Amino acid sequence: YSITQPNEKNRLRLEFESSEAFWERLKIRHRIEEKNGEMKVAHGLDRADTVGLVAMRLQTYFTAFVVNVKRIVKLNELKAV
Repeated sequence: YSITQPNEKNRLRLEFESSEAFWERLKIRHRIEEKNGEMKVAHGLDRADTVGLVAMRLQTYFTAFVVNVKRIVKLNELKAV
């Protein structure tokens, strides 16, 4: 068998992953990934409409805009009740 000796970069990464700061950032990342998943599944961001990086960037911006507007409308409805 072999024992892997992690290099300095990997050792620092492993130390960071065992820290409290990493777990706090991971909690935030979960919420962000949830929104990204919603945009892919429910709003068509899983498939590019056109060709090119600029077009994909625009599609992403518009999709994020729509998701945010829907969220604002929903929050305003909750406040009105």
